Amino acid sequence: MKFNKIPNTDLNVSQICLGTMTWGSMQNTEQDGFDQMDYAVSKGINFFDTAELYSIPPTKETCGATSRIIAKWLKKTKKRDQIIIADKVTGRSGMDWIRPGEKETRLNKKQINTAIDNSLKNLQIDHVDIYQLHWPDRPLNVFSGLEYEHTDTDEIVPILETMEVMASLIKAGKIKYYGLSNETPWGTSQYIKLAEKHNIPKPITIQNAYSLLNRSYEVGLSEISIREKIGLLAYSPLGGGHLTGKYLNGKKPAGTREVLWGNRFDRYRTPNTEAAVKAYCEVAKKYNIDPAQMAIKFCIIQKFVTSTIIGATSMEQLKKNIDSIDLLLTNDVIKDINNVQLIYSNPCP
Repeated sequence: MKFNKIPNTDLNVSQICLGTMTWGSMQNTEQDGFDQMDYAVSKGINFFDTAELYSIPPTKETCGATSRIIAKWLKKTKKRDQIIIADKVTGRSGMDWIRPGEKETRLNKKQINTAIDNSLKNLQIDHVDIYQLHWPDRPLNVFSGLEYEHTDTDEIVPILETMEVMASLIKAGKIKYYGLSNETPWGTSQYIKLAEKHNIPKPITIQNAYSLLNRSYEVGLSEISIREKIGLLAYSPLGGGHLTGKYLNGKKPAGTREVLWGNRFDRYRTPNTEAAVKAYCEVAKKYNIDPAQMAIKFCIIQKFVTSTIIGATSMEQLKKNIDSIDLLLTNDVIKDINNVQLIYSNPCP
């Protein structure tokens, strides 16, 4: 395994992060989660990512289930001091069951304090290493599409208020650092500007979608990541599983998200998805490499990427995904990948 030091922190994270969102729901049992953590750590991974609302798809019954599985594993293995844990506080939503008593989730002082206490209880730890804002409080289309659709409203928790809460959690020792997620260039620049103006900590990472099917991060945010030293934690590097090629030609393998989760992944069902995936699979075939490993390694090698988050529902998938760390992508492979991007630019943003 290879590691990246997060600038201005004491965190040295594996270039592959273990995603956990399917544990405790219809795709993975508690034992599956245990097996995945055991194997990942044996391969050198020291970075786990979870969230307040996991498992996915989010329901009242499974809220916090993933974190409770991690807690049991940490207690069993006594490896807390070896693992860097990234958690996420739910952004603005109508999921009123996440924080009982609240009609909707918001990123204000009261709710963030409730959320971190709940997360620490579920994880059975005394602090979270990176506490991320799962998505912004302001109305924003963050899970599909490139277009910015403005909503004129004053019903927004000020970014400064959210930042001040995160600073207070750092001071209290409940979190070490904080990060953003599903954020825009404008939003990220506001955090940087306000941190400098008010002398409070700035975010250390951004967790956004990034894959061969969605390279929109490269426009604007990649420069911010490099210049401001706020690296990307790339999620969905396989485009919801599409870049494995398993959904080509209308296939719907049993037990996959496309079958179990209905319309939750519409962002990966666009007119050019199939054609783009076929083209990337042809590149992999040309160089006799696995398409999934090619897709993951492409994310890993980007200068603006701190760590790439992988998820798996089987040990076979997990092993293959982790082994991508050892794949060499030659200049010719990169050139062919970029040629596909020119034809099918970001078909699944």
